[in-house]
Amino acid sequence: MDSLTQIVLGAACGELVLGKKIGNKALLFGAIGGTIPDLDVFIGGWLYGNEIDAMAFHRGFMHSILFAILGSFLFGWITYKLYDTKKRVGTTTFKNWIWLYFLSIFTHPILDSFTPYGTQLFLPFSDYRVAFNNISVVDPIYTLPFLVCLIVAMFYNRERTRRKSWVKAGIYISSAYMLFTLGNKIYVDSVFKESFDKMETSYSRYSVQPTIFNNVLWYGIAETDTDYKVGFYSLLDSKAAIDTILTIPKTRDLLNVNHPDIKTLTWFSNNYYNLVPIDSTKNVQYLDLRYPLLNPNDVSTSVFRFELKEEGNRWDMVPFSGKPPSKKDLKEFAKRFWGI
Repeated sequence: MDSLTQIVLGAACGELVLGKKIGNKALLFGAIGGTIPDLDVFIGGWLYGNEIDAMAFHRGFMHSILFAILGSFLFGWITYKLYDTKKRVGTTTFKNWIWLYFLSIFTHPILDSFTPYGTQLFLPFSDYRVAFNNISVVDPIYTLPFLVCLIVAMFYNRERTRRKSWVKAGIYISSAYMLFTLGNKIYVDSVFKESFDKMETSYSRYSVQPTIFNNVLWYGIAETDTDYKVGFYSLLDSKAAIDTILTIPKTRDLLNVNHPDIKTLTWFSNNYYNLVPIDSTKNVQYLDLRYPLLNPNDVSTSVFRFELKEEGNRWDMVPFSGKPPSKKDLKEFAKRFWGI
C-alpha cells in the first residue's frame, strides 16, 4: 500500500514491542522499519539502467518473507549497537530490536499482498506474485482512523495503559475494515462472474479489484481468445449486475511479445495487457489492463500505462509525461461511483 499506510502500520508494531520502554522513539523506529521494504524503488534505480528491470525489482526480494527474517537481525543488531550506549545501556535488548524490525518489515509485504499490485513473498524460491485484490493501493478509510489512533497514543505517557489501548484500537479498526473489504471482494466476485457468464462469448479467466481510493466502485476484466471484456460495479448500484460491458480487442502484433523485456511486463501484468501504437514514433504504449479505466465508458482511458522505446536490443520505459486526467473522465468516474 502507500507509504503513509506502511509508516503507520510499522509505527504501531514498534509501539507494541518497545513503546513501554522507550516511548515515542518506538513509533519512530517502527515507522523506519515499515519503510525499509519500499526502499527497493530507489535501490532498483541504482542497480538497473533499465526502467523495466527496476520496476520488476520493486516488491521483489525486499518484500519477501526471507528478507523480513534476515533484515530483522541485521537492522536489529545495528540499532541495538547504536542505541545501547551511555544512559541508555540496558534499557533495551537485542531481542527487542529483532522483534521490532521483524514485525514492522514483515507486516509491510503482508499488507501489500491484499492489493492488486502483487507481492513476491516467496522469493528467492518462487517469483509468484501474491495479490488478493481486495483493497486499493491507497484507501483512506483503512489509513486515517489508524493514524488518528496513533497520534492520540503519542500524547500519553509510555507507562499509561491507555497508550497501548489506542494503538490496539487502531489495529482493530483497520483489521476490521480489511475483513470488510475481503467480504466485499467475495460478493463482488460473484456479481462479476454471473455477469460475465451471461456473455455470448465464453471467457477463460477473469479478475476483479476495487478502484483507487475506495472499496465501493469495483472493476472487472475477463479474457477471451480475441479480446478483453471490462466492466464496473458499484455497491451503490440498484441491481447486483454489470449493466455495461466494454470490449477491448487484443493487440499483440506491434512488437515481439517473446522478447525478454516484454515477457517481464507480461508477467508483471499477469498477462492482462494490450499494445497501442503511438503516432509518428516507433514507440509503443503498453496498457496494464489489470487496473481500471478512469472513464468507465471509454476504453482508451486505461490508468496504468507505459510508453516503451527500443534501445539497441532492449526495450525501456519512457519517463512519464502524460496529461492530468480530464474533468470529463473524473466526472464519469464519480458518477459511476455513486451508481449512476
